[in-house]
Amino acid sequence: MTEAIPVPLQKLRGKVAIVTGAASGIGAVTARHFANHGALAVVIADVQDGKGREVAASIGSNRCTYVHCDVTDEHQVKCLIDSTVKLYGRLDVMYSNAGITPPSAQTLLELDLSSFDKVMAVNARGMAASVKHAARSMVEKGVRGSIVCTASFVANCGTESLTDYTMSKHAVLGLMRSASVQLVKHGVRVNCVSPGMVATPLFSETFKIGPEEVSKMMAAVYTDAEKYGPVKERDLADAVVFLASEDSALITGQNLVVDGGHGTKALSLLKS
Repeated sequence: MTEAIPVPLQKLRGKVAIVTGAASGIGAVTARHFANHGALAVVIADVQDGKGREVAASIGSNRCTYVHCDVTDEHQVKCLIDSTVKLYGRLDVMYSNAGITPPSAQTLLELDLSSFDKVMAVNARGMAASVKHAARSMVEKGVRGSIVCTASFVANCGTESLTDYTMSKHAVLGLMRSASVQLVKHGVRVNCVSPGMVATPLFSETFKIGPEEVSKMMAAVYTDAEKYGPVKERDLADAVVFLASEDSALITGQNLVVDGGHGTKALSLLKS
């Protein structure tokens, strides 16, 4: 699981980072990438305890811990931040990645508001709580930190289904843009990374589609998909490391879309 990155190229050397939703998918890959880039400590936060502990163990107990955290509970989010600062002295990087999709297609005319509330509780309210408490810690400690939020390529468009999910990701962009304006005077940067179609466990479960099918869909909308393959978790991890590091020291309030250049065209290929 460990990738040998030469010390001069380690972009997060000495940093303390939290990754929410890190038990699988993009979060897990990014947590390992943080460690490979020299992070002093990486805190894994999720509600999937077994998987979360496995990710932490794969990174190493000397530099990684797992904390159970349901981001819909603000108290748990605050405790996550506080325990990290108590253990490691500060928080430099917050990757707020936890998110869910609805169990079925959500068109406006058939919108299930109970499902809507659950999606918004995690994707919008949970994101706001994570950004709030990470920012408070950075400001109080005088840390010139970086907060990165996972949005989605659907945050820039409308969709034929997944109405609640699409709304929640638009909310993430609004949160990021407001937070970046308010925190810039404190030296805290806030940005988003927006994945395109990535064959994560969440994506596969939502659309009942595997990596091979994603590759075929990408090939239909992106001419270099045959050469590079579909967008992968590692591609998102690279983008997050960039936004978390000093390489992006003058970048805040931005949404970095990592979708292989296919924009919204792939939406027409999805059948929910």
